[in-house]
Amino acid sequence: MSKVHPTAVVEDGAQIGQDVEIGPYCVIGPNVVLGDRVKLHSHVAMAGHTTLGEECEVYPFASVGHAPQDLKFKGEQSRLIVGKRTKIREGATLNPGTEGGGMETTIGDDCLLMTGAHVGHDCHVGNHCILVNNGTLAGHVVVEDFAIVGGLSAVHQFVRIGKHAMIGGMTGVESDVIPYGSVIGNRAYLSGLNIVGLKRRGFDRETIHSLRKAYRLLFAQEGTLAERVEEVAKDFEGVGPVMEIINFLKAESMRSVCTPKYDSSAG
Repeated sequence: MSKVHPTAVVEDGAQIGQDVEIGPYCVIGPNVVLGDRVKLHSHVAMAGHTTLGEECEVYPFASVGHAPQDLKFKGEQSRLIVGKRTKIREGATLNPGTEGGGMETTIGDDCLLMTGAHVGHDCHVGNHCILVNNGTLAGHVVVEDFAIVGGLSAVHQFVRIGKHAMIGGMTGVESDVIPYGSVIGNRAYLSGLNIVGLKRRGFDRETIHSLRKAYRLLFAQEGTLAERVEEVAKDFEGVGPVMEIINFLKAESMRSVCTPKYDSSAG
């Protein structure tokens, strides 16, 4: 049996799973789907064609599934789909897709969207991702698995954030960030690999060493990036994480790639 507080408004048509908790003053629109054991604490506003997977938890004053902040949006029946066990903290805003972006915004399993986080229209966020307080994604951003967007950071539209990447706090990201990369600054520059994250997630020393060596080769100042990508692809063909970076760099993108900040005064 689900528990719905008497002050909550659940409109006709909403689909409520088993053992769902809907707290005081929540408003649930007619096209919302809540999976089993979802918990909405209080004052949660959910609208649109929005689905929350099982065991998601939403905190007060979050806005989930309301119309995108896109002047081209004309009321099309786009979707917002959130996976299992994702936590959406106070004041976070999650928007559905638009006709110009595939009609769908997706967020994976086991994510944490902290206070004031924003996921814009047509974004695709992977599994185990974290948006720290006031971390914001513009439209059409792709965030791959295990990436972290630091507090008070902003990611430009159409940017790709590779898996296991780390965006430092107060960073403005306008270029793609390679998998396992770490960026910081306004505008962001590549400051190395996310070594702390790699160790926390159990990557062995040999793999981390290979990633470090490949990173140095990829972002050396000799030759072109395209030439260095081909060389590293040959040298590290059997190293999965390195090849993930190579495939990321080779993939089609609407943005450039974040690179290190070189010292122009160096000889």
